[in-house]
Amino acid sequence: MDRLRIDSRAAVGLLLFVVAAAAVLLSPEAVLSRAAWVAADPVRLVAATVALAIVRPLLAWPTTLLALVVGFGFGFAGLPFALTLIVLTSVPPYLFARRYGRTGRLAAAGESFVERTGDLRSVVLSRLVPAPSDVVSVGAGIAGVRLRWFVVGTAIGETPWAVAGVLAGTSAESLATGALAGAIDGRLVVAAALAAVLLFAPTAYEWYDERADGSDSDAV
Repeated sequence: MDRLRIDSRAAVGLLLFVVAAAAVLLSPEAVLSRAAWVAADPVRLVAATVALAIVRPLLAWPTTLLALVVGFGFGFAGLPFALTLIVLTSVPPYLFARRYGRTGRLAAAGESFVERTGDLRSVVLSRLVPAPSDVVSVGAGIAGVRLRWFVVGTAIGETPWAVAGVLAGTSAESLATGALAGAIDGRLVVAAALAAVLLFAPTAYEWYDERADGSDSDAV
């Protein structure tokens, strides 16, 4: 038993070392610089992007990177594949948070928000907000969003970002610069944020109405 525990700890330690080394030695920009070589072979491209989707949560890289590489290799026809990868790579942080993070005030506040807004709508509007994908995934897990609605909501809410990433990936100039910051049009960011506000508006109005009714009752 002690031998098994030591081996398990050694394996975990080795994994953490590999992840830390990759985070230091590699970067999204380094991945983009090798996109041409990866995209030269469709089988290699699929294998590389699937592997990237698996390790991405450990490195906290943006999900847009997947769409960029897929767009560069497959063009706009690769959108469904890119969106599938984005959804799959978002699940591990969600499951981790759902398993270990559902305690405390933050979890209670998240559950209250989801109860008012609904599982699906809460995930969609959170995805439309220009926030890090893993933050949204962890928040959904802490709030107790059900898995099927998390998957569907992520697919819907991430669609604009996947489209933008794939379109940017089709441009050789986007890959040549190796920068993710300018890959997404600022107008899309504003439009997505406005859509999130519109989705949240009914919940905000309901909350305000309840507070107003409560204040009137106290006054009487």
